[in-house]
Amino acid sequence: MGGPTRLHGETRRILEAAGWHVDRAVDTARWEAELVADGFPQLHPVDIRFLSEFGGLVVPHGGAGVTRARESLTLVPTDCSGEADRFAAWGKKIGRNIAPIGELAGGTCSWANLGIDEHGDVYLVIDRLATFGCMPRALDRLVLGHMPRDIT
Repeated sequence: MGGPTRLHGETRRILEAAGWHVDRAVDTARWEAELVADGFPQLHPVDIRFLSEFGGLVVPHGGAGVTRARESLTLVPTDCSGEADRFAAWGKKIGRNIAPIGELAGGTCSWANLGIDEHGDVYLVIDRLATFGCMPRALDRLVLGHMPRDIT
């Protein structure tokens, strides 16, 4: 992932307030079982590594960002339940295996799924596909309020 020391200081503070800490490790087995039962493929190693460190965190709305508002986000992959077909279709279109990691702006009109591919690129997965880039910079961009770059 690039390690916690490579995160922007403000990102670290926000994630720490949400319960993250260096060497955090959570069990991902329950999420994986629920997602597979919902039609998602087995989680890939990069997704498991990401969720082990950041899974379960909830970051509240944070106000103004760099190029967009800092919206709430949940790093709970089962928030993407019911969207396996969407993830598979976008993954096939770009030749990547996009696995769920959570939700951005849940419960609002700008709601979107979040995913990560086997290379560590983080995506906004809705009726369009956009990227926040590769980890760890992607997490900085997501948390600090940067617009993702449209892919399609």
